[in-house]
Amino acid sequence: MFKIIALIGLFIYFVFLMIAVTKEKKNENVQDYFFGGRNLPFWALSITFIASWWGAGSAISSADLAYNEGLGAFCYYGLPVLISTLLMLIFAKMVRRVGLYTQSSMMEARYGKMCAKILAWLILIFMIFNAASQMVGIGNFFGQYLGIDYRLAICLGTGIVLIYSMFGGFKGVVLTDIIQFVLLLLAALIIFGVVLVNNDPNHFLDIVNTKRSTDYLSMFAGIKKYLVYIITFGLAWMIQANVWQRISATKNDKDAFKMIGMSFIVYIPLYLLVVLTGMGAISLFPHLPKGGVIAGVVLKYMNPILGAFVFVGISAAIMSTMDSLINTAAMTLSLDICKDKIPEKKQVKFSSFATLLVTIIALVIATNIRSILKVSWLASDLITTGAFIPLIFGFIFKKGTSEAALATMFWGLIYCGYNFLITIGLPLPHFYEIQSATQILFGLFVALVVYLVISFITTNPDKEKRATTFIHQALGRKTAYSKND
Repeated sequence: MFKIIALIGLFIYFVFLMIAVTKEKKNENVQDYFFGGRNLPFWALSITFIASWWGAGSAISSADLAYNEGLGAFCYYGLPVLISTLLMLIFAKMVRRVGLYTQSSMMEARYGKMCAKILAWLILIFMIFNAASQMVGIGNFFGQYLGIDYRLAICLGTGIVLIYSMFGGFKGVVLTDIIQFVLLLLAALIIFGVVLVNNDPNHFLDIVNTKRSTDYLSMFAGIKKYLVYIITFGLAWMIQANVWQRISATKNDKDAFKMIGMSFIVYIPLYLLVVLTGMGAISLFPHLPKGGVIAGVVLKYMNPILGAFVFVGISAAIMSTMDSLINTAAMTLSLDICKDKIPEKKQVKFSSFATLLVTIIALVIATNIRSILKVSWLASDLITTGAFIPLIFGFIFKKGTSEAALATMFWGLIYCGYNFLITIGLPLPHFYEIQSATQILFGLFVALVVYLVISFITTNPDKEKRATTFIHQALGRKTAYSKND
């Protein structure tokens, strides 16, 4: 009975999204398709930013982790998100003041075309792998709830996202993300309410005291344990291109700051809500339910209609993250990699094709790697080591040169490729544990040294003048790129 109602609910949800998307004004150019013409209000962009990060991992993995490990599970996803958002708050106005649309175009203005192209490829790989991680999430989720094959589940969930993304572009993504965010928030509140109503505080405390670790109610316990994720994902997400895309889509630098600030505030209760739900479930289940906490609550403590609504709400969370990643990957392919090769009249059509292409590639990855964390790690490690230093220092360090940026990105590619070979079993020498804080810190440290040393060796007045122009623009002292504003 539940499966039938859930499928009906999913179909109604899809029809509702398509009606909303098709009623939107047609995209006239690629700026409309990927940035909404820079006319969207900051609160709408903030919601789509929140929805793009509050996805499969937040709604499912954090709750299951909190069931086993307690309040420290907040550090697994919540703390990296807060750190990256706080760091982005510092740079939001600078990014918007530059006036350029994409990270690669900013990199070109700061360092030159070669650096821009390499960064574009890094971003494309990062976005495709992250989109694949959300496809893994939707495949596991649909498989658990609907009892269908993993590959069929991936195709079903991804197909829904692909269709409305191709039709609506960025405005479609923003509109559907708002709808999806409301659905997920209601679903999360309902699940938390059900856990709360069926909970006995005395029974909960008894389990905590007798069957859980002494750190179960401590958030700080998670900082040490998940330091590697906090560093890796915190830095990687700060420079995530889909966040900068939303900053670039704001009307002005003040809206950019308000968008990030609103998101930071809202993230705190949202991630706490998921963690507290997982913790409260220890009173409901003696062992972690098959399929996870949320699946257990829905299937055991809810009637089919309410459970189907929650199913749709969680599906919306995963899809809202996936559509953002797909749209940004398509933007990178269209605006940064292939723009000069596509006639202006065909750029909107090519953008739709790019959406289809990156979705297919991510789908192939997701059907072969069924670990959300493993896929996310590969992507985050690459972008953190290779792109973080040249991108961020490009805004604050005027002596940074194109040679230094190139060398740093090549170091990131070589280092991450080397670690990947170790991960798949090659007996290569290494002094650090793979997928550890030491690995990331060492990679970042070498990247910083490479960038600084080569910058001082290759600097000259012309390069420094170019850098100064870019930095002054970011600080609001010049308007060199106002024609794109």
